[in-house]
Amino acid sequence: MKKIILILSAVLFTAAGFSQTTWTNDKMHSKLGFTVTHLGISDVSGLFKDFTVKVTTDKADFSDAVFDLSVDVASISTEVEPRDNHLKSADFFDVATFPKMTFKSTAIKNTGKDKYQLTGDLTLHGVTKSVTLDLWFRGTINNPMSKKDVTGFQVTGKIDRSAFGIGPKFPAAAVSNDVWIKADGEFGK
Repeated sequence: MKKIILILSAVLFTAAGFSQTTWTNDKMHSKLGFTVTHLGISDVSGLFKDFTVKVTTDKADFSDAVFDLSVDVASISTEVEPRDNHLKSADFFDVATFPKMTFKSTAIKNTGKDKYQLTGDLTLHGVTKSVTLDLWFRGTINNPMSKKDVTGFQVTGKIDRSAFGIGPKFPAAAVSNDVWIKADGEFGK
């Protein structure tokens, strides 16, 4: 009987030690950026100002993490108001019809120390496609100011805008089909 109680205690203690944790991005220390090439000769960068990311994990190294992103597409900014308004129009993102962009991870694969491939479903402009991006887990520390644990990630990769029906009137010679993504985030529990 003692042996059974010890085994049950060990199982309960182990389960309690690996409880699921949800982390949310700190908006002051997170950025979701993109870059396209214009006319084949210059890069134009922008960002989305309003987005939320939740990361759920059972493991301290985030090797089982699930990422869930929601973006207000109308928050796009390239620092040029006429261009931003054009990007919001039906020629590109059509934010009146498709106000949100979402990403929900479906798999995470370790590719090296603190490096992963993150695969998930990206829904943009009413189209959902599987995409794979590179994820760098930058570590977890205790923030000396807030005295709370924070963790950081960087996501990079590219998507094909034409696969999502973004800007079909504009050939790749005018605006590249490749859209380079770079997102940096700091997260708290």
